Amino acid sequence: MAEKVDGNKRFTFEISLNILNHLGRNLYRSFVTVLGEAISNSWDADAQNVCIYVDRENNSFVIKDDGIGMSGDDFQNKFLKIGYSKRKEGKVKSDKGRPYIGRKGIGKLALLSCAKKISVISKTADEDYIGGTIDNTDLDEAIERDLTPDEYPLEKIDIRKFGKYIDDHKRGTLVYFENINEGINKTTDYLRKLIALYFRFSLIDDSFNIFLDDEKITTVHLKDLAENTEYLWKINDYDDPYIRDQLVKLKEQKTITLDDNFNGFIASVEKPRNLKVISTEERVGIDLFTNGRLREKDILKYMPSARIVENYLYGQIHYNELDDENDRFSSNREGVVGDDPKFMKLIVSIRDNVLNKIINDWDEWRLKHKKPGDPDNYRITQKDRKSLELYHTVSEEYIPAEGLVNKEKIDYWIDDLADDAKYNFGSYAGCFISENLIRHYIDDKNIKLSPEAKRDIKQWREREADNKERGNCNIDIRQENSAISYLDMDGLANLVDKQRGGQARLPTDAKAYKPIRDALMHTALLTDEAKRKLTTIYDNIKGRVKVLLSR
Repeated sequence: MAEKVDGNKRFTFEISLNILNHLGRNLYRSFVTVLGEAISNSWDADAQNVCIYVDRENNSFVIKDDGIGMSGDDFQNKFLKIGYSKRKEGKVKSDKGRPYIGRKGIGKLALLSCAKKISVISKTADEDYIGGTIDNTDLDEAIERDLTPDEYPLEKIDIRKFGKYIDDHKRGTLVYFENINEGINKTTDYLRKLIALYFRFSLIDDSFNIFLDDEKITTVHLKDLAENTEYLWKINDYDDPYIRDQLVKLKEQKTITLDDNFNGFIASVEKPRNLKVISTEERVGIDLFTNGRLREKDILKYMPSARIVENYLYGQIHYNELDDENDRFSSNREGVVGDDPKFMKLIVSIRDNVLNKIINDWDEWRLKHKKPGDPDNYRITQKDRKSLELYHTVSEEYIPAEGLVNKEKIDYWIDDLADDAKYNFGSYAGCFISENLIRHYIDDKNIKLSPEAKRDIKQWREREADNKERGNCNIDIRQENSAISYLDMDGLANLVDKQRGGQARLPTDAKAYKPIRDALMHTALLTDEAKRKLTTIYDNIKGRVKVLLSR
């Protein structure tokens, strides 16, 4: 049976057309916002399914739902009445118990902002389709002529343009967007990922589904993002199908429990570029949701820390208490009023109780998994940090490939060496610098070799020559074959302090330094007591060397 449309009544806007222009077409800029308004209307109408059909060839798309639909009276006095909101009637939930997303009654105007012509048809279960077409070209002319709404009725609907989309459609609303202003330049994959990111109620509520070209939007469309996610922080034990179904290869995770009445999650990706959405300028951030609806993109801009970790984070904060008797959302529906006290209290809590914890965890986990951490985090010394980074870089050459026998055991050995490497690498660097600086000092001051020094040098040269012969090594080893290159800190200290006639401060420390220094140079793992003693002695030596160099 052919579908029918009631063509006996012409519909008009109930607002000044000039105001309509400013509130609608000039207010909404983001395609996501436009799409969001249409989907939100379907949610509020208790639809179970929202279907989006993209026709790139004809530069158009259709949004169709199976909600309660509209009668002619509903279309005129509710949909076309700008500023009408069910909340003004005291209703905050739909008949199915869904919290209403619509609030101001002007979101419907977003539909005017992205296409040259918009056609809306709707029907309840017991009536034929009603609706009208808004031609933005004609609307421009009507605004120019300063026509009243009564003088600008919507065009009658040609039901045939909806074609197959009304087959087996029992009730609900369809919106047909013709001649998209900037063309449909987003790929289907991009749109699916965007919908999965920003319309959480479609993933959280099993009674609400969104389809794009007959493919249901699920967490699978966020698989690329999930596969590059390494760390997760759940806030107040937040549960989400994306976390359950997709974040299955996490390296670390933690739950942050707060007294505040919000929840959500924050995650970290392997590299900042993993947050870019399919080679576009769109970037995933930490977004704020109220009743499942995106309300503010990337709230990190309200609490910048200038820390490197910010470039790796994304997530969702869900705070339904923002939707109360006060209207806290901007007119263009793309954000929260920036100075709203309830919103700012939320931002402070996230910054102090969540982000500050994440900053330290992220640095600790990055270093644990052999990656550079946050250089501005001073929970460990910069020397220890650089030592760890060097160790991780070098140790990568020894990590066995996947599937090899004993990989797990060797990985454990490499991880087990990290703490000692953090100390040994830095300590070796200290030895290398201090001893070579003293050699430069001796050369600069023309300090003569003592009999003891000459004896030690002779012994070390003979030992080296013997080792080279046994090893069939015929190359020069030392850059400069100078005598003092064979002296360790003990021999160098004696030359500097004793031959200058001063007190033997450096030699005293050097004697205590020598056995631990030698163990270190032989790549031994030191006891905690040896590390503490070596650190104390080296601090004394470093101080003495700095005094010598300042003269």
